[in-house]
Amino acid sequence: MRFVIKHEIRGRIRIHVLQSRMTDEQADTLQYYLSRQKFVTAAKVQERMQDAVICYVGNREDIIHVLQKFQYEQVEVPDVFLQNSGRELNREYWDKLVNKVVLHMGNKLFLPYPLRAGIAAVKSIKYLWSGITTLAKGKIEVPVLDATAIGVSMLRKDIKTASSIMFLLGIGEILEEWTHKKSVDDLARSMSLNVNKVWLCNGEQEVLVSASDIKEGDQVRVHMGNVIPFDGTVIAGEAMVNQASLTGESMPVRKNEEGTVYAGTVVEEGELTIRVKEVNGSSKFEKIVTMIEESEKLKSSLESKAEHLADKLVPYTLAGTGITYLLTRNATKALSVLMVDFSCALKLAMPISVLSAIREASAYNITVKGGKYLESIAEADTIVFDKTGTLTKAQPTVVDVVSFNGESADELLRIAACLEEHFPHSMAKAVVDAAMTKNLVHEELHSKVEYIVAHGISSTINDKKVVIGSYHFVFEDEGCRIPEEQKQRFNELPPEYSHLYMAIENKLAAVICIEDPVREEAAAVVNSLKKAGISKVVMMTGDSERTAKAIAAKVGVDEYYSEVLPEDKAEFVEKEKAAGRKVIMIGDGINDSPALSTANVGIAISDGAEIAREIADITVGADDLYEIVTLKAISNALMKRINKNYRFIVGFNTGLILLGVGGIIPPTTSALLHNTSTLVIGLKSMENLIS
Repeated sequence: MRFVIKHEIRGRIRIHVLQSRMTDEQADTLQYYLSRQKFVTAAKVQERMQDAVICYVGNREDIIHVLQKFQYEQVEVPDVFLQNSGRELNREYWDKLVNKVVLHMGNKLFLPYPLRAGIAAVKSIKYLWSGITTLAKGKIEVPVLDATAIGVSMLRKDIKTASSIMFLLGIGEILEEWTHKKSVDDLARSMSLNVNKVWLCNGEQEVLVSASDIKEGDQVRVHMGNVIPFDGTVIAGEAMVNQASLTGESMPVRKNEEGTVYAGTVVEEGELTIRVKEVNGSSKFEKIVTMIEESEKLKSSLESKAEHLADKLVPYTLAGTGITYLLTRNATKALSVLMVDFSCALKLAMPISVLSAIREASAYNITVKGGKYLESIAEADTIVFDKTGTLTKAQPTVVDVVSFNGESADELLRIAACLEEHFPHSMAKAVVDAAMTKNLVHEELHSKVEYIVAHGISSTINDKKVVIGSYHFVFEDEGCRIPEEQKQRFNELPPEYSHLYMAIENKLAAVICIEDPVREEAAAVVNSLKKAGISKVVMMTGDSERTAKAIAAKVGVDEYYSEVLPEDKAEFVEKEKAAGRKVIMIGDGINDSPALSTANVGIAISDGAEIAREIADITVGADDLYEIVTLKAISNALMKRINKNYRFIVGFNTGLILLGVGGIIPPTTSALLHNTSTLVIGLKSMENLIS
């Protein structure tokens, strides 16, 4: 690719691509290519200017090299990325906005009055008809007010005022629709399916393969807690499937043989083998967009309040117009009241504020599924953290494998990884990663794997029963025993690590010692949340009392609970809510799902179990817990902005009405100031809240 460097500083470069014209597809291809480079931290391609801004780490020569060797035709971009990038949407609405302004100004400058009057009359039909149909339904709402203001202006032959009102209403409609659609698309992209690996059924074995290798007709197995990667038909197994992301259903649906399953839904209980019907991921995106647009989730109570208040104020505005005329017998003063209403700004500014906040959150790797959750975050006074993978690092590591049956540590680790790789949990991932690091490959020798939530795994290998999991599961539930001669060694296990126990034929075979260090930022995050308005911070974990107490002291939580089960977490949340507290629950595992769905707001860590992300109302990145503090800051700032907008709209428009009734300003000036203020509020509401 040929390009020139327009500007650069250390770690950031702006280039101009030397070609006659850049299409949307070419811009998306370059964007995708740059984002896939490991040393590129951020990239933005502007197709109109043919510029690209690239932020990077490392050597300048590396970025120059990848740009020089780039060719559009050599980059394979997923269809889903091209179809749903949002670039075409932005171009469409920008063109609409520019055309609207150019046509309006052109009409004023170049067309004679009779022609302008005719155009205004034709345009007014839409608004007048909307007002009439609203009245026909027995409602006196904003369309009635718009129609009355435009109609009265037309009857008074005040074409300038009528045209200005319609122009500003049109601009407002474009901005609101643009912001709404862009926010919905951004949200849908972040929620859309992102499955890299799936279990392909190959005879009696399950083979972990790339999702891109799957073809129509292949059979894939989906274990409990995992997302269903493709549309398909169930050919074996039975499971309860959470379909909330597509249908909004709160209860899971039973699926068995011959049943149809959809990409993006999650297996809550059981397991399924499905025959793949549809491998194109774009259908998932479209389904999510439809779900979001039809769902009331996007509306916070303040949004709904603003909308209802806007409609309720319309009769009072009309009544004020009539009373002013009766008292003054001055049509101009009466029209001054009619030209000013509170509803336009309220109905425009509030949804835009919320949707812009959702979009801003996505820039910080935070996915918010609806405006009401931001409101709940702002109101929350209690936050409950799961420990593993949340307050502790998302990637715990195996530091030792202690053998209790005479077999080598590597062989025992190989067996453990063979079982653990089927299930999404940070501890399981630590075992699998440790085996991969040691190049411990394995055949799928075990029978069907059974996962007991928050306890462990049970299976058979070479006709021998194998269990792996917590102390409670292995020794109390399964009744496994420690060899008599090994008890002293067992009691001397290092206390600073978390322990994963594996037993074969009811005898302890190995203890896997896992380091699960506290995140460096955890204590500071807890302190920041308290300063931001959270009065109670709680930690809950299935770990032992010893481990929980040590971590609670390091992090600085107000309360902690150890050796808890999933139902215990959900029960605690219910008790807090019953006591009148607003509760945030943060977790990453299957065992956190009941509490996530019970809390006022459930927040999932992005690299946790799919079911946790599906059930949660908000998903945050796994890299830095400060994203939770950022989320709280955005939510608090959103509520301040909404309340500030309320005060400004009421105060400013009341002032305009008083000035108009007093004869200080004419109706045209009232209309201009009112509509200009509405537009300004809308544009201000699109600004970032914290940056």
